[in-house]
Amino acid sequence: MKTIHELRATFPRPGRVQWLGLRPARRAAVVAVAEVEAHPLVGLIGDHGKTAPGRLTALSGVLEETTRAPAQPVPGGPGRRQVTLIQAEHFPVMAALTGQAEVTPEQLRRNIVVSGLSLLALKDARFRIGTVVLEGTGECHPCSRMEETLGPGGYNAVRGHGGLTARVVVGGVIRVGDTVTALPAPDPAERD
Repeated sequence: MKTIHELRATFPRPGRVQWLGLRPARRAAVVAVAEVEAHPLVGLIGDHGKTAPGRLTALSGVLEETTRAPAQPVPGGPGRRQVTLIQAEHFPVMAALTGQAEVTPEQLRRNIVVSGLSLLALKDARFRIGTVVLEGTGECHPCSRMEETLGPGGYNAVRGHGGLTARVVVGGVIRVGDTVTALPAPDPAERD
């Protein structure tokens, strides 16, 4: 018989990125993209106007960019919502609950739509999308904008289906079609 640790680490198959979107500014329309760069200090480059933090050039020591970067994110601390993900399989449920023919990723304002695995199972776990490593930091609860976007009751229609928030652990490029796989968690018995 498997332990709860083993059960939580077992997935029937990997997931797949179905859609990517960036919000250029607060309350701006979401823009669908084919790929996005994830950076550990800022999240997704281009989301809410985020840019990569400045770097010193190796030879001169001159700062290449002057963009201010936030502090390194830690679990439960700043940077918990660098990336938002939502499960594609929940879209028909939200559409049915709102009485609409369909609900789109742009309406829900998440960054990444994933299909094929349970996102909530990745809460408090690390997972890989392509070469990028993310850490699930919590559930992505709906905001009051869902009433504007989906109509009366939109907030409640998204409850329980809002997806996951995450922070970037290892940066890189995420592309539509990339595989999503859970990473093995350290065995609690092996911790000091």
